[in-house]
Amino acid sequence: MQKLIDTKFLEIQAVALKDWLLAEIFVLSTLGQVIFILLAFFAAYLARKQSMSLITWLTHWRGADNWLTKAGDTLCPLTLPLAWLLILYMSGLVAGFAKAPHHLITVTVSLLTAWIIIRLTTVLIPNKTWSNLISVAAWIVAALNILHLLDPAMAFLDSLSITLGDLRISALLVIKGMMSLAILLWLAALTSRLLEQRIKALPNVTPSLQVLLTKVLKIVLVIIALAAGLSIVGIDLTAFAVFSGALGVGVGLGLQKSISNLFTGILILMDKSIKPGDVIEVGATYGRINSLGGRYVSVITQDGIEHLIPNEEIITQRVANWTRSDNNVRVRLAIGVDYATDLPEAIRISIEAAESVERVISSQPPKCLVRGFGESSIDLELRVWVNDPQNGIANVSSEIYLEVWRRFKKARIQMPFPQRDLHIKSEPGRLLDTA
Repeated sequence: MQKLIDTKFLEIQAVALKDWLLAEIFVLSTLGQVIFILLAFFAAYLARKQSMSLITWLTHWRGADNWLTKAGDTLCPLTLPLAWLLILYMSGLVAGFAKAPHHLITVTVSLLTAWIIIRLTTVLIPNKTWSNLISVAAWIVAALNILHLLDPAMAFLDSLSITLGDLRISALLVIKGMMSLAILLWLAALTSRLLEQRIKALPNVTPSLQVLLTKVLKIVLVIIALAAGLSIVGIDLTAFAVFSGALGVGVGLGLQKSISNLFTGILILMDKSIKPGDVIEVGATYGRINSLGGRYVSVITQDGIEHLIPNEEIITQRVANWTRSDNNVRVRLAIGVDYATDLPEAIRISIEAAESVERVISSQPPKCLVRGFGESSIDLELRVWVNDPQNGIANVSSEIYLEVWRRFKKARIQMPFPQRDLHIKSEPGRLLDTA
């Protein structure tokens, strides 16, 4: 195995760094420029709030275009480096006319310019984590190039290596691979979003098929990005054939449930039994499907709670899809009236009460049937239809019940409660014990 660190190379670089510091940094003119750069930073920091207010005033006036407002929001966090850059740039021009030493000021201006350009470019990336990582990495490379240290840094990183058979792995190779992989994965995610929008715009594709196509595309694009990233850094993919087989067996055993949910999710998407927007009932969960994931189905109930139901449960349990074939749903309401009630009148009032509720559709008129004679009441069943079950069933039932109660009360129709007559028998000549 090769040495991880080349000590001779490090000694050479240390001597070169010492000579550069003595020749370029630890001199009077350079120290004066350092002090001036620090003072310029302090001045820019003091003027930061005023600069931010000025940018806001210029870009957020009434009637300003949306792009101008967004530009102002982007520039506000950069007021400190912008003010610092402006002060140093003007100072560099003055020093150039006066033929004073200003090489360090010029370098600082170049570094600030690179940083601002990179931040303005990476702001287009929606993910903040990715944006910050890419901006920092890009600025480090730009800074090393400006300072003429890029080649020595790459040589140093390349010297930190190990050899495994015919494969040489260096720190430079690892960094290149990580950067390439990050860029490729970001491009894969961006491409996936664009294709998802195009798929959703297709008129003849069902929602279930849209979800299936987007999931498959995401998986394919990620695999392509991983393979391309490994190929860019010169890693032979065939070397991972045996390792990947053993790893696949181990992962398959450890993630058995997750893999089962993944394949079950694919089956759900293929048979089109449910789709986003459907109102389903699984066990005690009743709500609208928000999304179909690779491992679970997201269902939002009327309480605003999002339930993540594993795909395996959707397959193994009985699922009631209220809106699969038709949005029209029949609601049954049990009503009890007194035996002395005029039944035709009670039926008429119940139907009128249901018809007065806004959500009850008129295309299928409500019906009221006599279901039987109970112990304390005549049992009626009011049947109504609604075409928006996603808005809830309990609330429309409550509204109908309330309206029936109001109309029954106005018509003096009694809604009895269970009651029993108790008869006490006593034996002749025997008094009841009242103690």
